[in-house]
Amino acid sequence: MATIKDIAKISGYSIGTVSRVLNHHPDVSEKTKQRIEEVIRELNYEPNSNAKMLKQGSNSAITLIIRGYHNLFLQNILEEMQLALRKAGEPTSVAFVDENANEVQAALHLSASMRPKGFFFLGGNLGDFREYFSEISVPSVLLTNSARELDFPNLSSFTTDDVAAAAYAIHYLYDCGHRTIGVIGGAAGNTESQAGYLRRQGCVRALRECGLTPEDDLYVPSRFSMEGGYTATRELLGRRHDVTAVFALSDMIAIGAIRAIRDMGLDCPGNISVMGFDGLEICQFGVPRLTTIRQNVELLSSISVSNLLLHLHYPQNGPTHEIVPFQLQKGESVAKI
Repeated sequence: MATIKDIAKISGYSIGTVSRVLNHHPDVSEKTKQRIEEVIRELNYEPNSNAKMLKQGSNSAITLIIRGYHNLFLQNILEEMQLALRKAGEPTSVAFVDENANEVQAALHLSASMRPKGFFFLGGNLGDFREYFSEISVPSVLLTNSARELDFPNLSSFTTDDVAAAAYAIHYLYDCGHRTIGVIGGAAGNTESQAGYLRRQGCVRALRECGLTPEDDLYVPSRFSMEGGYTATRELLGRRHDVTAVFALSDMIAIGAIRAIRDMGLDCPGNISVMGFDGLEICQFGVPRLTTIRQNVELLSSISVSNLLLHLHYPQNGPTHEIVPFQLQKGESVAKI
């Protein structure tokens, strides 16, 4: 039986564009519409009746839940996703929750009041999903964490390998000559596979691979915000005067770290190097330009939207779990010593 994914592949258009044609949205060129309809006829495509009835029975929006009020990286993903969903003719609603809140319980409350036909979770704690997600029946996608081990039939996931990426950052700092490396960001304890915890695990692994001993007083937890990075850096440098580099577990934290270094009468990277994680565009216009691990926002957004659109039409399809590549983005904030 032909699927919407088959139509997209043969026609050369995205799943979102095919979805707009199937749902008779006017913002599609006549040439595009004719090509897609031609493929539909060739494949004898018939929309999934259960999905169609579900769509007819509810005009609810796809809901995007963002974990954290100050996480600019997730907000950048949100912007890309909203644009893609708008092009597909899909209405959206957005809900923000605190970075320490239970995002799945928030989704359950929204399910009762708004009846969304699908969820995107931007950031997530696997413990929350393991305990509560079985109560959610609509197609869902988790970004920036892998849900593969949970094995829910309606939950796909797309993420960067946080452990490998953080380890890469530590190796880079080591190769630049740094031997006393501070790490700031994330929660202090094991928070069930949140990004901050995974990144710290990557740091610990890399330090050992480099022949260095991970030291508790070289790690300071903080929120994923500039204020959190500022406070954590002052605490770190106040107790360890031998630090030569700081690895911030997000670019927002790194911005706060650089400001703290300057306010303490030091120079970045002259006295202390700073490395971030995310690849936010704004950090390429700061002074110094930030060296960071860049996550692929465009790819994360596009494959996530395509996946949810596919499962809205074919909810019986199994989940997809993919790791999106990262890359080192060199700037001016890391010096060789």
